[in-house]
Amino acid sequence: MRFEINFSGHENIRSNHKKTIEITKASNLTLKGDCIIGVNASYSCFDLPSSLKEKLQDPKSKVQFSIKVAEYEFIVEGRGRKDLTLTHTEDIVIRKSNFVCPRTLAIKCDKASDLLPREMVTLLQDPKTRGIFTIIVE
Repeated sequence: MRFEINFSGHENIRSNHKKTIEITKASNLTLKGDCIIGVNASYSCFDLPSSLKEKLQDPKSKVQFSIKVAEYEFIVEGRGRKDLTLTHTEDIVIRKSNFVCPRTLAIKCDKASDLLPREMVTLLQDPKTRGIFTIIVE
């Protein structure tokens, strides 16, 4: 299963968190949101189709994320988990840890926002930049 979420850049994107990556439906971003790579996302955890949520809630699921901005692509791999609630109405967070909250989409991810190519981060600091966050579940 494949699902795409559109998002846009923001001048305060720093992308230097060592444990998470986040996109949000919110349009505002403070410098404290150092894991956020995109705003104005077209979907939150809550908005995802139930068929996708079921796959994400399977602990056997392997999840791949593709973040595309202009000619750049960043791939992250993670896992599903049975107790994901996927109910947050604003945010999507993928985590290197096992921590779960309503914003968590996947756990045990192999990368965080600090590894995003700096050229991509520079592009995302322009509010006119558009990106695509793709979720692929086996």
